[in-house]
Amino acid sequence: MSDAARYSAPRPWSALIMRLLLWFVLIVFAIWFLLPAYVVVGTSLKDLDEIRGGSLLALPHELNFSAWRHAWSEACIGVECTGLKPYFWNSVSMALPGVVVSTLLGALTGYALTKWKFKGANLVFALILFGCFVPFQVVILPMAQTLGKIGITNTVYGLILVHSVYGLAFTTLFFRNYYVTIPDELVRAATIDGAGFFTIFRRIILPLSPPIIVVSVIWQFTQIWNDFLFGASFTTGGAQPITVAMNNLVNTTTGVKQYNVDMAAALITAAPTLLVYIFAGRYFVRGLTAGSVKG
Repeated sequence: MSDAARYSAPRPWSALIMRLLLWFVLIVFAIWFLLPAYVVVGTSLKDLDEIRGGSLLALPHELNFSAWRHAWSEACIGVECTGLKPYFWNSVSMALPGVVVSTLLGALTGYALTKWKFKGANLVFALILFGCFVPFQVVILPMAQTLGKIGITNTVYGLILVHSVYGLAFTTLFFRNYYVTIPDELVRAATIDGAGFFTIFRRIILPLSPPIIVVSVIWQFTQIWNDFLFGASFTTGGAQPITVAMNNLVNTTTGVKQYNVDMAAALITAAPTLLVYIFAGRYFVRGLTAGSVKG
């Protein structure tokens, strides 16, 4: 080996140092990011005496799930001491239909805008895309008026409609960008064979869509479940979603402040979206990149 080649080759020890430095930085950032979650989980498993007398970062002496039981079925939210359980099922009843409706309509709209182009299709897509940038606060008043005229204000059905309409812009964007990568020849061949709009959609387009459907489902479920503004604006009492109920639980103080119950309530509220990203997060990234390159 020549002297030039020997000196240009990376030395093993320098590569090892760089790798160790990279791991050190990543571990530090991971600890910094996960520290609040550790505090929340640890506090939820302690009793009040241990919280008052111990360190915030100390591990619980023993696993105590009484705060979780209290937050789920006994905690007072306003004047009702039912815990988060009924509000959790409100959010489930709101999120699942909202995800299905917005995803299906987004798929149909994206399919129509890419494979059945019509005059003004680009303008329609531009207007739909503009809807992605409309803040929640702008649509509260017209949404409230619409729900009142329809007669579904202060109901879970009203929240389903609100989230389905607001999420349609995002799901259309996802599906439209994905369907652009599907060859138009597939649709033309099916059309020549006599297949119609919905037949092609059901038998050709949908079987090719699982990656972007996963993206849409995860995105919409997260947005709907974590929403606070729409739930607080359009519902009261027993019709509220779990995010609003958790806020009311934390702000309802009768006697001693129960920090362990508050932390348990926060974890119960966040658990569904947390589990979705833990088990399906990689599919979300794959689905986003699947339609990023045409051809």
